Amino acid sequence: MSHLMNTYARQAVAFTHGVGCQLFDAAGKRYLDGLAGIAVNTLGHAHPRLVAALTEQIGRLIHVSNVYRVTEQERLADRLTALSGMDEVFFCNSGCEANEAAIKLARLYGHGKGIDQPAIIVMEHAFHGRTLATLSATGNRKVQAGFEPLVPGFVRVPFDDLAAIGQVAANNHNVVAVLFEPVQGEGGIHAVHEEFMRGLRRICDERGWLFMVDEVQCGIGRTGKWFAHQHAGIKPDVMTLAKGLGSGVPVGACLAAGPAAGLMKPGNHGSTFGGNPLAMVAALTTLEVIEAEGLMARAVLLGERIRTRLSEGLAGVAGVVEVRGLGLMIGIELDRPCAALVAAGLAEGILINVTAEKVVRLLPPLVMSDLEADELVDKLVAVIRQFLTA
Repeated sequence: MSHLMNTYARQAVAFTHGVGCQLFDAAGKRYLDGLAGIAVNTLGHAHPRLVAALTEQIGRLIHVSNVYRVTEQERLADRLTALSGMDEVFFCNSGCEANEAAIKLARLYGHGKGIDQPAIIVMEHAFHGRTLATLSATGNRKVQAGFEPLVPGFVRVPFDDLAAIGQVAANNHNVVAVLFEPVQGEGGIHAVHEEFMRGLRRICDERGWLFMVDEVQCGIGRTGKWFAHQHAGIKPDVMTLAKGLGSGVPVGACLAAGPAAGLMKPGNHGSTFGGNPLAMVAALTTLEVIEAEGLMARAVLLGERIRTRLSEGLAGVAGVVEVRGLGLMIGIELDRPCAALVAAGLAEGILINVTAEKVVRLLPPLVMSDLEADELVDKLVAVIRQFLTA
């Protein structure tokens, strides 16, 4: 009997090691990783440059404290602001912590404008985390149930719907910000239209709202740009990152620009572990490898290859609703709940996951080869076909 708290429906396998996009269990069975630890292992497993950089850093310094300067933080902040056009960065350990920082920024901004009860517009089917504030911002009643009372201050609208935001703007004068994911991952791999992002940017400018993007899952090259909002040619006021930023080492970041920059002062916010040298080196190395190996362009080409082959392999199969995605965020929507596919895929040696009950989600490492991608698709198509005809 395990003494672990029962918070996960774990599959009955434990991996001992991995190389690239391949994982191995204690019996030596090989698995192809189509999930990347849920968009975390950007560089796959045991990437030689990452291993070398982390090994060297562990031998020098893992953690000090934010009471002192951390030069690795300064280097990463310089790099992220150069890539994004943002002004400043707060480092933490996870996506929900980054989103907590964004929520606090919005409230601080609202109070600075004399609004006593600042509100943030969020989207249906969004996922922003599991802390009480980010859970309250999340648009999924299943993950909220049992944790009431929720944190107030959030106004929910349909995803990708500018008209709904306009209605809120006309009727709620407490709104100070909008928070959304350019691509909803947990929500089923849905991307907003670029026109939506540009229109929302205009509304935020007109209303004096903060434009806040949650790029925890879709950022760091996964969609073919450093950040998914860049497809629309706009810049946010606040952006949150985590998951793929450290290629497996826990790291999160909240970036601010324009009216959101300069709001935080000493004592307003903090993190004991956030920004430690080891995590910073993991992130710096991840960014360096993405650039050196052309992995953003690779994400576009490989994503197209996978979606095309999936569409061909599942053409005419009753029960397949749609194959969709952007870069290496790919969803196959079925017409029925399909959580059983996770175990079925595992039995065939592929790691996938199911989200929004009916969507098979693929988030492979950015280093996946064409042969590995073809193997992943062939096995997944067979598993889906068998599931739908059983």
